[in-house]
Amino acid sequence: MQTTLRLGVTGGIGSGKSTVCRQLSGMGASVIDADAISRACTAVNGPALPAIAQAFGDAVFQAPGVLDRDRLRDMVFDDPKARERLQALLHPMIAAEIERQAEQAIACAAPCIAFDIPLLVESARWRPILHRVLVVDCSPATQIHRVGQRSGLDALSVQKIMSNQSSRAARLQCADFVIFNESLSIDEIDAQLGAMFPFLEI
Repeated sequence: MQTTLRLGVTGGIGSGKSTVCRQLSGMGASVIDADAISRACTAVNGPALPAIAQAFGDAVFQAPGVLDRDRLRDMVFDDPKARERLQALLHPMIAAEIERQAEQAIACAAPCIAFDIPLLVESARWRPILHRVLVVDCSPATQIHRVGQRSGLDALSVQKIMSNQSSRAARLQCADFVIFNESLSIDEIDAQLGAMFPFLEI
């Protein structure tokens, strides 16, 4: 009986990580999206809101039970200690839900679980639970262009986001597999994934 591959998928903003995860899903992998879980934790009346209110006060809420995401994001971007405090609140909740979904995927005999984790390199929590790490990589200039195109952010704003993520070198250092997604077509991404994980169906 084949063991379910626990594959961490990460990459900087604008790298195309979400596209790679969509293709893995189409090939039969079970994708667990850490960002989606985080958003659910902080949605209206989400489970993380009481702890956030206690740590940061009512100033980060638009109304009771409704988080002001922009205000909180600005606060933690400008204050590393605030960011660490927020991560200490959210990460255990996210990790518990990730593991619940992973157990469900294993019970369904998924050949691969792709853990879509933007902060995989930044947190020591993830690497021990993974068999392999796939890094989706591209040049910083491409990151800035892609994020600007999809979000309307200027280059300085994108660079600020990038500066709060792990460095490109740090991500590549932890990689078992790398997809250099500078200008790949979907077919080219599929071909690389098929070569890396031949037990998945293309």
